[in-house]
Amino acid sequence: MNKSIIKKLYLCLTSIFIFLLHLPLVFAKIKPVNAPTVKHVVPLTNAPANPPSPLSKVYDSLKLNTLGLSHQAFDYAIKGFNYLKTLGKVQNDDILSIVDFSMPSSQKRLFILDLKNYKVLFNTYVAHGRNSGKEYASKFSNANQSYESSLGFYVTKDTYNGNHGYSLRLEGEESGINDNALSRGVVMHSAWYVDESIVKSQGYIGRSQGCPAIPESLHKPIIEKIKNGSCLFLYSPDKNYLTHSKILKQTA
Repeated sequence: MNKSIIKKLYLCLTSIFIFLLHLPLVFAKIKPVNAPTVKHVVPLTNAPANPPSPLSKVYDSLKLNTLGLSHQAFDYAIKGFNYLKTLGKVQNDDILSIVDFSMPSSQKRLFILDLKNYKVLFNTYVAHGRNSGKEYASKFSNANQSYESSLGFYVTKDTYNGNHGYSLRLEGEESGINDNALSRGVVMHSAWYVDESIVKSQGYIGRSQGCPAIPESLHKPIIEKIKNGSCLFLYSPDKNYLTHSKILKQTA
């Protein structure tokens, strides 16, 4: 056999042999390059989307709804309190007092709150003016001799001894709504007719000449606690007041 033929045959067989050796690799599965592991961020289900505001925290923590205080009254009170505080008018900013005239006088509608320590210091009866209504206060005035209560925000002043004994002066902070309080003699004082026994006998407490009169048994500790620069808010869902209060407009 020709040497050249033998050489070609040898090369051919060698190529076939090499091909057969690599054939398993040709059909082997190519493993994908490992992709970096993506860690899924698990949301914190325990964290609220909108954390409760300090307003809700105070109202809820003190369970003021169970005492009858409306959330709306509290909401307005806090906003007005903060507004007066920014003006430098509130010196005793640990205390906030609210009278909720949406409640009847047969219920304890005066709430004195310790905002610093989250406490209800007093919850008791409070009178409205004789011409404001019988069981409910529904009419309000800033005029002298009206014998009606005046709504809105007040800052407590000094104390004195007068016709009703130990009393507390109140300065109305809302022009045209309660700014005649001092000239009208609208003060916080005690009254015998602000008592649970009166509620039991006639269904509502007695009425004042426009003053937020309080029980004789509590008037001294209450006045001592809120005197000299704390905020007092007399609330009613009265449309005229809600429409004309500049403080509520400032805080809206």
